[in-house]
Amino acid sequence: MSTTRALQLLFRSPRVSMANIIPSKPLRHKGSRHRGIHGGKQHGWGRKGARHHQHHTPVGFIGGISPFFQKFPLQKWAKERYDISYVPLTLHKLQLMVDTGRIDPSIPIDVTQLCNTGNIRIDTRLEHGGFMLEEEGMDCFCTPLNLEVQFASEAAIAAVERVGGTVTTAYYDPYSLTAALRPVEFFNRGLVIPRRLLPPQRHMEYYTDPRNRGYLSDPDLIAHQRLILSQKYGYPLVDLNKSPLKELLLQRKDPRQLFYGLQPGWLVNLVDKVILKPTDPEVKEYYAS
Repeated sequence: MSTTRALQLLFRSPRVSMANIIPSKPLRHKGSRHRGIHGGKQHGWGRKGARHHQHHTPVGFIGGISPFFQKFPLQKWAKERYDISYVPLTLHKLQLMVDTGRIDPSIPIDVTQLCNTGNIRIDTRLEHGGFMLEEEGMDCFCTPLNLEVQFASEAAIAAVERVGGTVTTAYYDPYSLTAALRPVEFFNRGLVIPRRLLPPQRHMEYYTDPRNRGYLSDPDLIAHQRLILSQKYGYPLVDLNKSPLKELLLQRKDPRQLFYGLQPGWLVNLVDKVILKPTDPEVKEYYAS
């Protein structure tokens, strides 16, 4: 019986070729440094240097008198030297993606829509926290959008609101950001949509400030700051309640929500095209905002 199984296994196995043969690596024996007449005068440690005196360079030192992280200045949004970084997104590039059809202006634009264009890449392994909206190309930006980014300058906010759009700055924790970047892969793994965590204490001040259009700030204060910014840059403020794109521009996510139209705690089945919702009261309370 064992012989029959062995033959069946042999028949099912692929043909042996040079592509599936693992070469046998020779064992390398790392010997110790010799002493006396067998190792030379300096026994392999060189002459009059750091290695001769067994002085090893510290971690992160690349030469000179400063480690590598001191050669780069602090980012303007960071309050600490080791903080998350943002991928720059200029208004010129944003308008170009709209003109080429990579972005649909009839739906809200968030980090998921921006990554699906294929022109911008975010890697959470490199401590990326999202997108930073920059004012480069503000003169050629002319499309009203409902835009959600993680950091935005004052001039960039003014350029978007001048044409009748809205900007919201929102925080994504690393796990939620990973799910938002690749939603199809996340749903295929059969995982429940997580609830987005609140920003840490050092970022709470930024996302609660209406001048930054933070998603945790008061909507009435944001409307007042929109008026102040329009007077500062000298453009007529578009009334969102009278705009033909009112339903689009006033859409906002819940602070715990990750995807538009999907609530935390739901399970999306792409194979059967169904959405499973929790029924346990404790689970509902846990995922509630």
